[in-house]
Amino acid sequence: MSSMSLEDTFQGSKVSDSTETSSSTSTTPLKPHTGGDVRWDAINSATGRGGPALGLSNFRLLKRLGYGDIGSVYLVELRGTNTYFAMKVMDKGSLASRNKLLRAQTEREILGLLDHPFLPTLYSHFETDKFYCLVMEFCSGGNMHTLRQKQPNKHFTEEAARFYASEVLLALEYLHMLGIVYRDLKPENVLVRDEGHIMLSDFDLSLRCSVNPTLVKSSSVHGGGGNLTSSGSGILDNDNAVQGCIQPSTFFPRNILPTKKNRKSKSDFGLFVGGSLPELMAEPTNVRSMSFVGTHEYLAPEIIRGEGHGSAVDWWTFGIFLYELLHGTTPFKGAGNRATLFNVVGQPLRFPETPQVGAIARDLIRGLLVKEPHKRIAYKRGATEIKQHPFFEGLNWALVRSAVPPSIPEPVDFAQYASKEASAHCSDKKMPETESHDKSKNTSTDSSYIDFEYF
Repeated sequence: MSSMSLEDTFQGSKVSDSTETSSSTSTTPLKPHTGGDVRWDAINSATGRGGPALGLSNFRLLKRLGYGDIGSVYLVELRGTNTYFAMKVMDKGSLASRNKLLRAQTEREILGLLDHPFLPTLYSHFETDKFYCLVMEFCSGGNMHTLRQKQPNKHFTEEAARFYASEVLLALEYLHMLGIVYRDLKPENVLVRDEGHIMLSDFDLSLRCSVNPTLVKSSSVHGGGGNLTSSGSGILDNDNAVQGCIQPSTFFPRNILPTKKNRKSKSDFGLFVGGSLPELMAEPTNVRSMSFVGTHEYLAPEIIRGEGHGSAVDWWTFGIFLYELLHGTTPFKGAGNRATLFNVVGQPLRFPETPQVGAIARDLIRGLLVKEPHKRIAYKRGATEIKQHPFFEGLNWALVRSAVPPSIPEPVDFAQYASKEASAHCSDKKMPETESHDKSKNTSTDSSYIDFEYF
């Protein structure tokens, strides 16, 4: 789709109340972890009780923040509230022509499930005759790729890398508990909030599957390779296996925890096995997909080989992610995409002499970047095994959300957009019927106009 004035495009795309129906518009329910969020207050105030549902006319589009394979993301203001969001806008026609409508639907469904401090909150979603729109939290700090580029020598210290990796790990753990294989971890998809904590984004490549949370016996809190007790398998027998009865990890999905009236005491389940608490295994280990999805430098070997892949691909990409944070580059990058894929499958993992990275960090990366997925750390036990690695020793997982981030983004001056309200209302131009729109013919020079490009 050719570029055009953002206001031209959306003036032409707005539909009347009769066509932008309530069936195509939704404000998602309040999520517990976002209690006290002023964005919810603004959304609820704008919709009111029984009032009209939100649509494009309720938002001012201020700036394009980025774009991906299925849409563009904009900084928007909910009119009359001084509240700002990120809105992902997807062109229906383009999605249909490229057979990617299902990916857009998958992302919306996954976003509607999430309730976690390191994952997006979907405040509202709606559609017009031309667009699908998702209204989410705006992260003022950009993404981890940009943040890494700003670091001395373009890589993070081990302390900073541990902070960011711990939050990404908790987000992946939560996704796996919901039966979601993320499949697109890379610094560009890890956003930085205004307080410095992270938020994963972009779920259109994610895979949904079933998962069966199970308690397993653990020999110690420092698994050292993840050996389990009890006949090798580590799974509790039928008398002691419990589906999500306790919360040994942080930020559980609500549908895994039991209701209060069904909750039993610890002694009822014999939780203290050999003097230690069992661990929750909520890894969707049985899923298999043949899709070739991801970014070349982050693709797991099993995806490239076309063997079928499961949740272990997320632990491979987590290893690549950690390597890049510490070294400023990915380990298998070649001269081109083909060379990169060859290196991933055929070349051994190597660490450069500089920057120097500690032996413990290298040990974790080696465990994650094992080319055979069934030998990879966390293949069976998921995030629990990674948490027990010495790289994260001393980290209080329950208080990660309260930890002080390595850096705080500069605050955004939203006042720069205030003067553009008038000009935004004055535009009554219509989008041409055809998709061809010569950018050079756009006579608008007002600063409130920005290029509107999808792909």
